[in-house]
Amino acid sequence: MAAVILGWNPTGSGRWDYRDAVDLVAESGRFLQRWSADQPLNVTAGTEAWLFVQGSSDAGTGLIGHGVVMSEPYQTLPGDSAAEWHVSILFDALLPLGEQVRQDALRAAAAGIPWGEAIQRPGVAVPGHEEPGLRRLWRDLGPAATGFPHVVSGTCPPDTVSTLDVNRYERNPDARRVCLAFHGTSCAACGFSFEVFYGDAGSGSIDVHHVVPPELLGSGYQLDPVADLVPLCPNCHSLAHSSAGPPRTVSELRHIISASGHLRGQVVSDLALQAQDDARRILEGPPVHRQEPRR
Repeated sequence: MAAVILGWNPTGSGRWDYRDAVDLVAESGRFLQRWSADQPLNVTAGTEAWLFVQGSSDAGTGLIGHGVVMSEPYQTLPGDSAAEWHVSILFDALLPLGEQVRQDALRAAAAGIPWGEAIQRPGVAVPGHEEPGLRRLWRDLGPAATGFPHVVSGTCPPDTVSTLDVNRYERNPDARRVCLAFHGTSCAACGFSFEVFYGDAGSGSIDVHHVVPPELLGSGYQLDPVADLVPLCPNCHSLAHSSAGPPRTVSELRHIISASGHLRGQVVSDLALQAQDDARRILEGPPVHRQEPRR
């Protein structure tokens, strides 16, 4: 199953601290939740999961979250026929109750999905042809992108703080996840790895760079996370966008690094340069002295 929509009733038995979950996703970009059902879920690890809120809540029904299934279905008490089935879901986007995408918009974007009470907790499959419309709707009406304040160090009046607006598609968690799954989490230009250098604390810190600037793409363009995105460390990412013209390519960044005397992810020290010179002399061998023939 490529994608599934899970039904959630805030007043039902499957309660969880949703407000805290919203705050955690806003702060860290993820929230792991064990999801139970009355029957085995027909999903596998990697299945895209959408959260649909329903029931008699005053907040109303609608699409409220997005994530990915992280485990195969399992039972809390293996072998017990009465035990509940669960999967672990990593949510990467959750809207506050009351801000969900309403059913009229959902029906207009994905008419082939039975929106409403038909979506129960075990979930319903999303037809493949409905996935693009659902993603576009979530991109347009889902969680708003967060502005990043830039503050000069020291004491500043409020009007010195500026906010940079980020387009939704520039922070699409699905595209980022696919890009890093294919290209890895090391910088494509210099090879720096946050995980190698900082351990678990560095996980998720790598930037994702658009090969073609988003503003040059048409509104109907379907982003290819593998071909259109590459991982870059913040230093290389900043240098890629430092010129007034088009951003530098990964090849140009590598050329700059190489021309400056750096290897990928390393600085060539004087000792290393001396070792290279010594190795070159050894390979070349001693100079050959040619003897003049006797006359």
